Amino acid sequence: MTALEIWELLSYVVTVIGLPMAIFVFIFEQRKERDNEEEEVYQLLSDNYQDFLKISLEHPDLRLFASEVTPALSVEQQERMFIIFSMLISLFERAYLLLYETNMKEKQLRRWRSWEDYMGEWCSRADFRTSLPALLRGEDPEFATYIQKLAAGNLVV
Repeated sequence: MTALEIWELLSYVVTVIGLPMAIFVFIFEQRKERDNEEEEVYQLLSDNYQDFLKISLEHPDLRLFASEVTPALSVEQQERMFIIFSMLISLFERAYLLLYETNMKEKQLRRWRSWEDYMGEWCSRADFRTSLPALLRGEDPEFATYIQKLAAGNLVV
């Protein structure tokens, strides 16, 4: 075999084996990077929710974790409660916009369901449900519809 024939054979090998392998590795790395980015977004949202819970705990007089309506709140307490609920609805909307898709893969669905659980827990609280119409003014319409259905118990994922 001549040197020219060897180089030609090597170019065929690269074309037949190397190029498809490079494409496969590229696609695999892109998918891995996308999964890492999704995981990072999920973790940042989870950290924000933990921060929100700390803020909620700093206001025990509001009884934010009670399932029944908190009786006889002062105007100042009502305002603090509304601000805290506004922070929460903003976080839920962000989670919805960043994580929710109509046709999710299993891993995405698992992440989303944890957020849906948080939303469901808060929607089961009377004070939050009562405030929901005012909280949803100006929010993303799809998110507003989603959380209203969840609050009404009419949501099936």
